Amino acid sequence: MKAKTRKILHLDLDAFFCAVEEQLNPELRGKAIAVGGKPNERGVVSSASYPARKFGVRSAMPTAQAIRLCPQLIVVGQTRGAYSERSRAVMAILRDTAPDVEPLSIDEAFLDVTILPGPIAGIARDLQRRINRELELPCSLGGATNKLVAKTANTVGKARQPKDKPPNTITIVPAGEEAAFMAPLPLRQLWGVGPKTADTLQNLGLTTIGDVAQWSEAALTRRLGKLGGDIWRRAQGIDHRPVLTDQATKSISKEVTFAKDVADEAELKLTLRRLSDGVGRQARKAGLAGSTVKIKLRWSDFSTLSRQTTLDQPTDLDGEIFENARDLFHLSWKAGRPVRLLGVGLSGFGNASRQLGLWLNSADESQEEDLLGALDRLRDKYGEKMIRRASDLHHHPHEDNKR
Repeated sequence: MKAKTRKILHLDLDAFFCAVEEQLNPELRGKAIAVGGKPNERGVVSSASYPARKFGVRSAMPTAQAIRLCPQLIVVGQTRGAYSERSRAVMAILRDTAPDVEPLSIDEAFLDVTILPGPIAGIARDLQRRINRELELPCSLGGATNKLVAKTANTVGKARQPKDKPPNTITIVPAGEEAAFMAPLPLRQLWGVGPKTADTLQNLGLTTIGDVAQWSEAALTRRLGKLGGDIWRRAQGIDHRPVLTDQATKSISKEVTFAKDVADEAELKLTLRRLSDGVGRQARKAGLAGSTVKIKLRWSDFSTLSRQTTLDQPTDLDGEIFENARDLFHLSWKAGRPVRLLGVGLSGFGNASRQLGLWLNSADESQEEDLLGALDRLRDKYGEKMIRRASDLHHHPHEDNKR
């Protein structure tokens, strides 16, 4: 029996944070707005409305730079609860439409609608109309036989629309036309091709995805290893990945962007301690323990350094996370060098079966776990600042970008 041709949709909410802010304050509609941090506190843009994008304003841009590009820009702070509420409402509609939904972020998801009758274009139109009508949110969709081409179709379709308003568009690539659709696109639009790989391919005379597709898989594999074979298949529009309905958490991280660059070692370590506590608490709430601790440092010139270490046993303990993060910090930071951003992450999740150290007995371990559990419960009930470390009482870093 011949397998059904897959029908995969990629949905992206257009300038989602801005669209929600316009709902909360209708006077913002149609204006150049940016959601993000204040320019005098080293804030960055989280989302820009389409009228603002006409001036070159984009996400991840420093707010001060965005205002220079667009002097009439209206900067609003993030209304986080509202975004989560609207996102849940969108995801509920998606799950009511399709049996398999894979959220990618607060404003993006894949749907497998193979089981639904009718052409994929009609399914996409009905879904878009429902989100537009019930939630008053603009959204764009790409459709194809696989995730790679569906997402690429959505990106291309949105880029083709006028820049002064949300695209709210639908772009469908029919079955059998995947390679032809991908062929004229530039190399950087192919998933997995970063700047270095693009340079390597361009040195071979390849400038479009179609150029890559015309090479042999063996030739690309010889030059790029396994990545060469992967890129060759993607250039053909081939992608067999399923839509995953239950994605496990892959990492937990906390980071802070300082209002002013920090070069003081004591303050940096206090921040590292606080971030490690936050990562540990989030891991315990999720019932996770990780064996890889990672730190991220961003310097004043926006260059970024990441280092990680692998532990013998998975952990969810604040102290263990901090000790390893501190060791990585010592390997990465030179005394006096100003730091713009500092982050701590935990990944490689497994069972938190810890081996006791030479001078640690089971009672000590149990006491630490009980203490952390009690602190977690108090903070859940009364807020993060209910209980703080004595060393942290004088420490109030700005948190323009924390996740």
